[in-house]
Amino acid sequence: MSLRKIIIDIFYKAATGTRKVRNILTPLGFTFFFAVITVFIVISLMLDKFLRFPNLFPGIWNIILAWPIIAVGVFFILWSVLYFLKVRGTPVPFNPPPKLVATGPYAHTRNPMLTGVFILMFGLGILFNSFSLIFIFTPLFILFTVIELKAIEEPELEKRLGKEYIEYKKATPMFIPGLRMRTKK
Repeated sequence: MSLRKIIIDIFYKAATGTRKVRNILTPLGFTFFFAVITVFIVISLMLDKFLRFPNLFPGIWNIILAWPIIAVGVFFILWSVLYFLKVRGTPVPFNPPPKLVATGPYAHTRNPMLTGVFILMFGLGILFNSFSLIFIFTPLFILFTVIELKAIEEPELEKRLGKEYIEYKKATPMFIPGLRMRTKK
């Protein structure tokens, strides 16, 4: 059995396991996710300083431009989490909602919370005047996230939720509402 299949099975067993196990794994999942984001931000700021990248925005323009973007990102994150909590689940793959959530922000995109995180990271890049956070580390984080979603989370969701998720996946874009990948017929 491949490592990928082993990881998918671990996520599946955790997601369908006892409430006690899911409650133990949930804070670990949150901590890991936010630790990864923090590492990306800190490394980007260190790289900016090391490579002496210039400020992107003069004066306080970074603050003026960043706060609306950060607010939009936080809004998408909180709106998404609220819909998971309504059906007694969390955004952590180890403790997901017991059924497919396809309402609210999830009616428009499969991963609105991650869309919010990406927007938040771009906003923080602007706030910190960080060339590498905007142009290197946020795109890199998006790439790693897409790879992880395609390789692990989506196959686990297909295994756990079956045809309902497969149909939802076909009809709903991954991150950006209205943006669908064209498939060959």
